[in-house]
Amino acid sequence: MSRLTGNGNELLTFQHGVHPHDYKELSNQCAIERLPFPDTLTLPLAQHIGAPSKPIVRKGQRVRRGEKIAEAAGFVSVALHSPVDGEVEAIGLFDHPNGQMQQSIRIRTDRFSAQQIAGGQVPDPTTLDRKGFIGALQEAGIVGLGGAAFPSHVKFNLPDDKPCRYLMLNGCECEPFLTCDHRVMLEYAGELLDGLAILQSFVEAEEIYIAIENNKPDAIETLRRAAATSPLPIQVVGLQTKYPQGAEKMMITAILGQEVPSGKLPIDLGVLVANVGTVVAISQYFRQSQPLIERVITVTGTAVGRPTNLLVPIGASMQEVVDYCGGITDDAARILLGGPMMGVVQKTLDIPVVKGTSGILVLTENEVRDLTTYHCIRCGRCLDACPLFLNPARLGLLAKRGQWEAMEELNVLDCFECAACSYVCPSAIPLVQSFRVAKGIIREKRARAKTAN
Repeated sequence: MSRLTGNGNELLTFQHGVHPHDYKELSNQCAIERLPFPDTLTLPLAQHIGAPSKPIVRKGQRVRRGEKIAEAAGFVSVALHSPVDGEVEAIGLFDHPNGQMQQSIRIRTDRFSAQQIAGGQVPDPTTLDRKGFIGALQEAGIVGLGGAAFPSHVKFNLPDDKPCRYLMLNGCECEPFLTCDHRVMLEYAGELLDGLAILQSFVEAEEIYIAIENNKPDAIETLRRAAATSPLPIQVVGLQTKYPQGAEKMMITAILGQEVPSGKLPIDLGVLVANVGTVVAISQYFRQSQPLIERVITVTGTAVGRPTNLLVPIGASMQEVVDYCGGITDDAARILLGGPMMGVVQKTLDIPVVKGTSGILVLTENEVRDLTTYHCIRCGRCLDACPLFLNPARLGLLAKRGQWEAMEELNVLDCFECAACSYVCPSAIPLVQSFRVAKGIIREKRARAKTAN
């Protein structure tokens, strides 16, 4: 049962967490603009969790906007589509936001095209069974737009023995600086509720929640008005502004008062969580025949000339995106993809926007400094910050010693790398980075053991 009572105005939350300044004021009032189509687009085949897509076009081939150019390479994989009318200029290795060279398709845009969606045989969702719906999502190339880019058809492919009781839309957007989900909720409320209705017709949840942090009162009000006209049993829930409230496990705890057990998934509690942008993409595919070929991102930071929320075609160069937003200032010191808590530092802007890109953040020299790391002083601040009640101080010491098995026993794999522990550490110990390394080593050992067996 939900912890909501009365008129739903209570501000629920989880225990622990941190309260960084949100810096939303830089862009939360900036309406979404469309980036003009760039001359070239570079689309990596690997831009989601799982197997990279397999190209089905060749160099020199003409492609249409919305046309499939790469197919799924397995169940945990999705199709890839051209964001523009144009010509395949190259298929080869290009720089990727993950810092590696990845196989990609480069398309030169037809500057004389009206860039209309080619359209295709998109099925009517009312004629589909659950298997057909899952297949359609994979064909549309839809992945989670909250940052992880997990294929949506895999997440929504519910086991028969694990029905969905609670469907939750995540509009928390707790990461500082980012406002793209905020603007999507304000400007695409109709498509959001339409996508929600389509999804609900297949998952058949008993209760539906749209969770939004209370630093977005206009989004809460907009969606409450919209939900009042919907036949669905929707509750728009205002949650306390606290990081990492947008983590799905934290959102579930806030609303239901239940914890997802270690090693389990939300569906084990009967909960399915989807990002608001993902649900809008579902509506745009079934109603407008538009696969996932563009997304809204936030370009922000005090080192950006004009912070903006932009609708950007997948594959656009981040340099062109930032130039459109007024470029960066002379004192720019650091570029991150995403927000300051979980974002990934970049060495260049000559990389493409991918499906998982939620924002480009550029910080000044005054906001970035190299920290000197000291020994742990056992203050316990990291324990008070960790939303999963792990012991970051102990895990950090074990990581320093390379005691990976002991870290596994202390549930380091449950860590979702929110960096709350690193944020509060007075000794500037890079805790989350050491956990990330440890998790990689543990998973590699597991994979080797499985192969050996």
